[in-house]
Amino acid sequence: MADDAGSVKPTIRRGTDADIEACHTILWETATDLGRRQATPLEGTVDEWWQGGEPFQRFLAAHAAEWWVAEDPGSGELIGYARSIERGGLFELTEFFVRPGRQSHGLGKDLLELAFPVGRGEVRSIIATGYPAAMARYYAADTVARFPILTMGRAPEVAELDGALTADPLAGADDPAGAVASVEDVVLEFPRTPPEIALLLEHREGYLYRRGREVAGYAFVGLGGSGPIAALAPEDLPDILCHVETRAAAMGVERLELEVPSVNAVAVRHLLGRGFRIDPWINYLMANRPFGRFDRFIGFSPPLFL
Repeated sequence: MADDAGSVKPTIRRGTDADIEACHTILWETATDLGRRQATPLEGTVDEWWQGGEPFQRFLAAHAAEWWVAEDPGSGELIGYARSIERGGLFELTEFFVRPGRQSHGLGKDLLELAFPVGRGEVRSIIATGYPAAMARYYAADTVARFPILTMGRAPEVAELDGALTADPLAGADDPAGAVASVEDVVLEFPRTPPEIALLLEHREGYLYRRGREVAGYAFVGLGGSGPIAALAPEDLPDILCHVETRAAAMGVERLELEVPSVNAVAVRHLLGRGFRIDPWINYLMANRPFGRFDRFIGFSPPLFL
């Protein structure tokens, strides 16, 4: 079958483990190309992105709700892919990329319809770039832009805590997934699965914060990225973020980046006061309906999913 230009249409099929690295390369090529065109260049080589992101790419491949790839029938080269995950009723598009030079020919529409079919999920969510063509497709996929997500970063420093909260390592908890779920049930409505918590703990330090015996929040931080972070009450975020920054400094993190919903005024103001800057690249949370309490939440970095 030929497309409108007379060339043979790409083959679309389900992704397999053999496609993981090729998909990562498409992600890097597409994201860095968009960064250059928006005058918001992204740092790092494809190998550096793979070194930090490989465990999460493999996790998304293993736990995908849908994963579809587009293959050039002549060369066998992958030219695009789309993937989603599901946590209970939360259906989230994690990746949607078509190689530069192969976009705007209907391929993206076909991939998105397979990986993120309309009608699936109680809540449908996407962390979207501001790229107009992609946002237009996401509106057609029954989502609406709810608010910007700010990337805020700086070299971390030791920060003073007021001592109101205690921080207990999640790795030593009897039920780490249950501890996180006790917060996410309130903050996100859709808690992470035990395999996702196990992956986070394998690659990041995790902490459960308490005021006395009462759980107040949780956080993850590591050399390869930060988040997610959540508090049951927004006023506890400054202490939690001071602890996260202090741990990042102790680990030798050169630049701590946090994916902060713009509606999280407490976190934004605290971080600005600590010398964090807002990156020019801004993402958007898109969803079919309002959900969660994002005034007390900070997402996973890099921003593949909530």
